[in-house]
Amino acid sequence: MAYGSVVEVVYPGFGTIVVDGEEYESDVVIEEGRVRRRRKGPSKRYRGQFGHTPLSADEEIPWSAPRLVVGTGAQGRLPLTPELLEEAHARGVTVIALPTSEACELLRSADDANAVLHVTC
Repeated sequence: MAYGSVVEVVYPGFGTIVVDGEEYESDVVIEEGRVRRRRKGPSKRYRGQFGHTPLSADEEIPWSAPRLVVGTGAQGRLPLTPELLEEAHARGVTVIALPTSEACELLRSADDANAVLHVTC
């Protein structure tokens, strides 16, 4: 169970994620049991550098838990910027980056983690 009141996170496959029975067709952020759509606009400026819009510290990252689980997509291709990892370290947050299906598995037993879950690549 993710930090807060989220009960179930399921990744049925490319392009869709289900959180507590509600289906999303975009990346999501789970913070303290609340689910919101990931706003990746601030990270788009890094796209050329990474070949894909990465997860960067410029976004609204859910820093309020001791762990941040990042679902990196079906094939684990979502890049994380070095600045994101540096910011996590400075805040004392452990980042765990896994393909999204594995991240969802981890969240089933994590009571001390927020999440950013990528639903494609």
